[in-house]
Amino acid sequence: MGCCRSSLRAGAAGPQPGPHAQKPPHRPSFSLNAHQAAPPGQANGGGGGRGDVPAFAEFTLAELRAATGGFAADNIVSESGEKAPNLVYRGRLKVPGGATIAVKKFAKLAWPDPKQFAEEAKGVGGLRHPRLANLIGYCCDGDERLLVAEFMPNDTLAKHLFHWENQAIEWAMRLRVACYISEALEYCSTKGRPLYHDLNAYRVLFDEKLNMSLCINHLICRVTQESVIFSFGTVLLDLLSGKRIPPSHVPSYVMLGISKHVEEPQAPPTPQYPLSPMGEACSRMDLTAIHQILFTTHYRDDEGSNELSFQEWTQQMRDMLDARKRGDFAFRDKDFKAAIDCYSQFVDVGTMVSPTVLARRSLCYLMCDQPDAALRDAMQAQIVYPDWPTAFYMQAVALSKLNMQSDAVDMLNEASELEEKRQKSIKGP
Repeated sequence: MGCCRSSLRAGAAGPQPGPHAQKPPHRPSFSLNAHQAAPPGQANGGGGGRGDVPAFAEFTLAELRAATGGFAADNIVSESGEKAPNLVYRGRLKVPGGATIAVKKFAKLAWPDPKQFAEEAKGVGGLRHPRLANLIGYCCDGDERLLVAEFMPNDTLAKHLFHWENQAIEWAMRLRVACYISEALEYCSTKGRPLYHDLNAYRVLFDEKLNMSLCINHLICRVTQESVIFSFGTVLLDLLSGKRIPPSHVPSYVMLGISKHVEEPQAPPTPQYPLSPMGEACSRMDLTAIHQILFTTHYRDDEGSNELSFQEWTQQMRDMLDARKRGDFAFRDKDFKAAIDCYSQFVDVGTMVSPTVLARRSLCYLMCDQPDAALRDAMQAQIVYPDWPTAFYMQAVALSKLNMQSDAVDMLNEASELEEKRQKSIKGP
């Protein structure tokens, strides 16, 4: 479970002030030799070591409140989500030999249906692997939704890659981390739990012996294998570059430290097939026209992309659809930053997948001069709906903005070909 700030002090015991504590400017050595011989007790992981994972159980809210000092602010070790934050606390179970634990407290928006939350928690709680920060319990009390997992005291891969520039992780260790991540992903996949549609360096944690584990303190109902592979690729790029992916305002060639490839000026692309109005707008980079087309098309291309139970529609979806509606109003009014915020709330919950939302957010990113983020959303839309021309068109525009003209032409041609096939299928033989 997530640990963006954790104790690396010798002799630390029990829950310690997290966000407000003063720590010496030191981190454990991340050389492979040091990793293999990490001294015991360097950080307080507690709980009998990784080989003794407690059985999954249901906790009471009182037990977790006592373990975290009443959910004290000093015990917060990470926080995610701007509009509806999910907090992770460090705690210790109040039983003899009680383990040090990480407790994730979800925002109420995320899981309004208690039965569904409990079922998902039990499903993920059945996973047990040395490359996972295993879930050991949950709590579903009134409006409260909490997960309990093994505590990983030595921070995240993101911190060691992005915030310790003078103490770079050795290449052998980076390779080892990549292999361990792949082991964890393969295990989750074979167990029918491909959890990582949003895998990133902040979900890769290290225990007291600097062994790597993946955080599984989130519950995702629908994830495709393609999105898992895409997310794994972004982490590999993190490991290769040692730089955070994105920032969306920094081109990829800058992050990788290579020279920019300057292509010869090209004539406007000539698609192999006739272009629709959307294709024409994308070929001439007319963002205003693209906005109008996406707005008037509404959500008709999303039909059939989600199969949700009646219970999900009546309980789980209400708040999510409200976030999407606010995003739609902002999109209509051309308040693109607000639209990004609202659509991100919808996407981050992860229960419902909408290629149209991804395409709209992609355009919003383009309007805000963030072509890398726009390209990422367009690629995710293609994963959700592989034969959707709009996903390819949006990639073409983002690639053009990134001065990758030959790739943009290829995408434009693929999109126009897909549209041609769609029109033929509609007309019939």
